Amino acid sequence: MIIRKRLAAGVCGLLATVAVGLLPTPAAAGEPDAKPVPKVELVLDVSGSMRARDLDGQSRMAAAKTAFNEVLDAVPADVELGIRTLGATYPGEDRKVGCKDTKLLYPVGPLDRNDAKTAVATLAPTGWTPIGPSLLAAADDLKGGDSARIVLITDGEDTCQPLDPCEVARDIAARGIHLTVDTLGLLPDAKTRKQLSCIAEATGGTYTSIHHTEQLGKRVHQLVDRAADPVVTPVATEGAAQCAKAPELKPGLYSDRERFAEHRWYRVAVRPGQELRASVSVAADRAVDNDYGVLLRAVTVHGREIVRGSEAGDGRTDVLSTGLRYPKPDEDAPDGSDTPPAEKVCLQVSNSFSAPASVKREPGLPVELAVDLVDAPRTAADPAAFGLGRGWWLLVTLALAGLVGGLVWGWISRWRISVWRTN
Repeated sequence: MIIRKRLAAGVCGLLATVAVGLLPTPAAAGEPDAKPVPKVELVLDVSGSMRARDLDGQSRMAAAKTAFNEVLDAVPADVELGIRTLGATYPGEDRKVGCKDTKLLYPVGPLDRNDAKTAVATLAPTGWTPIGPSLLAAADDLKGGDSARIVLITDGEDTCQPLDPCEVARDIAARGIHLTVDTLGLLPDAKTRKQLSCIAEATGGTYTSIHHTEQLGKRVHQLVDRAADPVVTPVATEGAAQCAKAPELKPGLYSDRERFAEHRWYRVAVRPGQELRASVSVAADRAVDNDYGVLLRAVTVHGREIVRGSEAGDGRTDVLSTGLRYPKPDEDAPDGSDTPPAEKVCLQVSNSFSAPASVKREPGLPVELAVDLVDAPRTAADPAAFGLGRGWWLLVTLALAGLVGGLVWGWISRWRISVWRTN
């Protein structure tokens, strides 16, 4: 009996092994390949001002080297990292030469920690501060990456005008390569803070003021880790001037550029039984006038407005957002067809931003549009049909409680008055 059981178990094991061997591998089964390799380039200012000894009793350059060594020890294995310098080789006074002084110290790729540390150890504060040319070169270093991030560390503003690094950052963002620039200012003054904030805002990055060595290391480490776990990347699209020529969007996240006071159109196919949910965000990545707004409208192909969402602002802001919902009820399919046709809904994105004449108009303001299609409410009792969200039952409960409480209080008041009159 025992022999028979062992024989049966052996046969089952052999069959299982053969079946597993015949199954297709994930690649053969059509599953997607591994996620794109995240890439990071650290851009370090090595200009003469980095000699200043005012960062925890040591020079700014020494603090940066210490922070870099700590970061290099902790870079995630799946991150490709590179290092670029600005102002590291030319000590002279020729501005044309100094403004070309940017060098790829360690190429973007799999990290050899010892080689990278050795390269950083050789740096000495030298020359100019060509931030704009360095950003352009770093963008070329990272070309082709689906998840790319530049981390710029500097102690001063660009010294190579008129190539404005803020305009350079806007041009990089307008390429649609999804490259984020984070900026860190070492003991920055007001002009440096303004310039570095503008660079970060133009690309969706962050700006941080650094006043201690430990703070520098922690922040750079955070940004490198963030590159290893990127957020959803928007798909670049271009809206049209009218609905008939608008691109048709599927559910997803999209990015575009819109000039001041411009209207742009997009189209979405909504089937009966679906609900369209859309939201738009417009970023003010440069100085704008007070009083502005953003409008998102859903209209039919014939121009009839279905629903709209709008938001207005006054004063300084970074992003202005609004959204809308459009549930399309079920309907019977025409004779001879299995499913009813989808409705082409036109989405209009408009802004009322304006700016002083000195502010550049190109490229346009960054626009991020989110589109989703979900099941529409099936009955009139569905909370979404009332536009009250999930809190409708609480509103009804409070109304009934108020009605009952009023009736009881009225009865008690009348009874007390009757007793008072009797006595």
